[in-house]
Formats: sequence, structure tokens, C-alpha cells
Amino acid sequence: MNMKRLITFILLFCVSASLFAQGKVTTRKYLFSDFPDKITKVVMSGNDVQDGVLRQAVVDLWTASPFEFCPMTEYQTLKKSNNYYFLLVTAGQAKGEDEPMVRFLTLEKGGADSGDNVPLRKEVISLPLCPVDGGSGRELVYLQALVKGVQDFALQAKESEKVAYSGMNWFNGNFDKKGGIKRIYIAREDISESVTDKDRQKYLDEDIILCDEDEADKAYTDKTYNALVSYTVSAGKWSYKMLFGADSDTLFYIHKHKITAKSAPGFLAEDLRRISKKR
Repeated sequence: MNMKRLITFILLFCVSASLFAQGKVTTRKYLFSDFPDKITKVVMSGNDVQDGVLRQAVVDLWTASPFEFCPMTEYQTLKKSNNYYFLLVTAGQAKGEDEPMVRFLTLEKGGADSGDNVPLRKEVISLPLCPVDGGSGRELVYLQALVKGVQDFALQAKESEKVAYSGMNWFNGNFDKKGGIKRIYIAREDISESVTDKDRQKYLDEDIILCDEDEADKAYTDKTYNALVSYTVSAGKWSYKMLFGADSDTLFYIHKHKITAKSAPGFLAEDLRRISKKR
């Protein structure tokens, strides 16, 4: 290492150390390390049906931290407090969109703005739930799996910096490890119109079952052993494709793509290739 590089390295090290000492640099792993010790406020949206499903899913599956249910008005009051985490349905707006198009199930850590105008309220993870203008009802079937997915991610994010920064991509490790031994139910409505018959013949095998939405949902609600079930959320510029473990409520696969004339919403040939590659 020449002298110029050595001096640059020392200066960067000193600046980084100074910033950490001043509390201005905080890693995501460190930020979320208190997740199990804080109360998670589960925010009710005012949609009675959705709130009922969310409430039951949390009661059945949430074991990572103490939790309490609260109305949106209480969330607005408490969201600047770093004493709480919040699990709630949010509306996300992608770059280039005039308004939010997709609803997400979001876990965030509360906090006010610092003196440097840095927002301390931090999103832990957001998973797509349904379009803003209303879902088909299938979102209620898979909401409990999204709750478990949020919890699984938060628990791993507090242990691993890599996980904390990986976001949704982390879930695909589940498919990489065990996807090859699963029977997969993909609703025909979840297959993109851009997928050709040739693509189907090339990538689908006898354990990848194309079926209608009702059959796919039934495979999930029946807790079918060793099965994955498809669900997609498409609105605005983006399409999200997911596979959930029917017998484990685990999110195994999630990818998104930008919707274009050549890439219609739903599972693309590229998704089918990824899936078949692991089998």
C-alpha cells in the first residue's frame, strides 16, 4: 500500500470511528437488536374483515415479541417513540408513480427525527399484500403467511447485517434450500400472459401443478404437506410473485419485475426457469 492510500485509509477510519462515537452511524442489525424486547403495536386499519384476519394471525403466530393491538389514531400519536415497533398495512408508491398502487404489510421501528433531520423511524421489512384499489380476497388467505414472514425476517435481521440489508431477497434462500423437494401449485391466473406454451413445456414438471385460484387457495388452507402455493400482487409499475409453504406458513420465494408490454403481470418464464433450476 503506497503512502497516499495509507493516509486515505487512516483518515476514513478515523472519520468512521468518530461518527460511530457520536451515534450518527448505526447499522441496521444494531438498530433492530432490541426487537424482541420492545412491544410491537399491531395497527388496525379500520377494515373490519382485514383487521379480523390480521388480529387472528398475530394471536396464532406472533411469538417474537410482546404485542398489543391499537387503532390508527394511537399509531399516529406513538410512531415517533422508539419504545415501539409497529406492524401495519401501508400504501407504497414506486418511483415514477403519481400515487401509491400497492398495499404492504410493514414492520417499522418508531422514532422521531434527529437534530440533523434524519428520520429515525425505520422500516424493517415490507411484504406486498394487495393492490391499493382492492384485492381479490386472496390476500386474506395469505395474510397469516405474510405475518410470519415479517416476524421471521425481523428475528434474523437482528442477528445478521447481511440479512438486515437484504430485504425481500432473503426469503429466496428458503427456496434455494428446500424448493426442489416441494410440489408446487401455481394458479393459472398467476402466470403471466407473456409465458408461452414452449416455456411451459420447458420449465414445468409433473410436480408443478397448474390449477385455478380456488384449488391453489384450498391447497394452502388445507395445509397440504410439502406443498408451495402461488400468490401474486400486481399494480402500477410492478408485479410481485410469491410462493408460500402450505404446511408452514413460510414465504419461500418472492421476486418482482417491472410491468411492460413484453413482461405482463404474473410469473414470467424467468421465474419458471429459476424454479425449475432448483429441482
